[in-house]
Amino acid sequence: MEIPDIEKQTGIDIYTTTTKGIGGTLRQQIDDFIVTEITNREEGDSGKQLVLELTKRNWDMHHVIRDLSRKFGISQKRIGFAGTKDKRAITTQKISIYNMTPQAVDDIYLKDVELKVIGRSNRPVKLGDLTGNMFKITVRDIDPGENELQTRLQETTGEILQTGGVPNFFGIQRFGAIRPITHLVGEAIVRGEPKEAALAYIARSFPDESEENKHVRDHVFNTRDYAWGLDQYPLNLRYERSMMHHLVNDPDDFTGAFGILSKSIRMLFVHAYQSYLFNRILCERVKEDMPLSSVVEGDIVCFKNKNGLPDTSKTEKVTSQNLNGMNNLLRRRRAFVTAPLIGHSTEWASGQQGEIEHRIFEKSGVPIEGFKVPLMPELASKGLRREMLLHVQPGYTVSGDELNPGKTKAVLEFSLPKGSYATTLLREYMKVDPKRMS
Repeated sequence: MEIPDIEKQTGIDIYTTTTKGIGGTLRQQIDDFIVTEITNREEGDSGKQLVLELTKRNWDMHHVIRDLSRKFGISQKRIGFAGTKDKRAITTQKISIYNMTPQAVDDIYLKDVELKVIGRSNRPVKLGDLTGNMFKITVRDIDPGENELQTRLQETTGEILQTGGVPNFFGIQRFGAIRPITHLVGEAIVRGEPKEAALAYIARSFPDESEENKHVRDHVFNTRDYAWGLDQYPLNLRYERSMMHHLVNDPDDFTGAFGILSKSIRMLFVHAYQSYLFNRILCERVKEDMPLSSVVEGDIVCFKNKNGLPDTSKTEKVTSQNLNGMNNLLRRRRAFVTAPLIGHSTEWASGQQGEIEHRIFEKSGVPIEGFKVPLMPELASKGLRREMLLHVQPGYTVSGDELNPGKTKAVLEFSLPKGSYATTLLREYMKVDPKRMS
């Protein structure tokens, strides 16, 4: 089955299910994508932090935090949350507000935002409180009738359950659905080529961009006329504009141009390149018919933490002596087989898995010391391991599609641990171009 070109660009060139895709489209309306946060927090009735349940519809998380802080007349730093969630969705999660009264919350109104007081705590809501997310996703505009759709869903689900889950790929969102550029910028940074990295980010165009964006990017790429770019680039391309503003004044300081961006944005580039290599390594393991739900000698496993999530800070190599014990832990989901997010101090597997890891990295031609990023040492990455299999047990229902007469729809419900992508599961069912999933 042919893999869309845009997915190949992100390192994914396989499906692990052999079934025919259902097709369809995601997010025809906001209510088609519902996400509910899973957290291990329990709130009490005392403490400096007021804890609320936030439900938002078609809101970017950072924008809703900004607007709430303005409504309350407080700093954004007083509002805590565990995850950003999707914008084009209905999402529910916990937030905390320092030194706030329930009465003040009652006076706040934001369109398509609901706030429900659920308790108090001395501990703000933060990233470590998120253990996963529950999804209820509607796939619409499906051609096969209800009986055929039911059959395809059943067969795909059967294969997923038999495997134990799906590969824990980094989804297209990690790289850019319209413009998959972040890993290419990251690769140039790790190679020590800031000029190539900056020009790629500012001016490399992609086919699915608007004609306006392609035109202005192509002109700047070919001419290096950053002053013209500042005049012509749409205002929404604010990061590119900020970098060009720096280059107008200092045309050769490409490292300084990246310094205009926040560290978190710059780290995204390096992380995306690590994610691309991870996807390629994971594909190669599957192609070599190596298991994801059990281990072979040379594999590296990590273990379950108190929240039931993989703890990649604690790893162990599989040997002939511990092989049976490790596979027993994997069957009980107390351990997970891993692949590397490659960095300058990567822990490499040995045996067949080690050969795959070294082969993929050597093909990249990137020096391992490049992950120390001498020109931007704050972006250095030691590397770590990540679990290869995403355990998931999806459920589904089938019916006619009221928005698309003559078509059918499927509603899928499932839970995923934090750091994983719903599209990783959905792509196995739909088998469509990622643009229809964004």
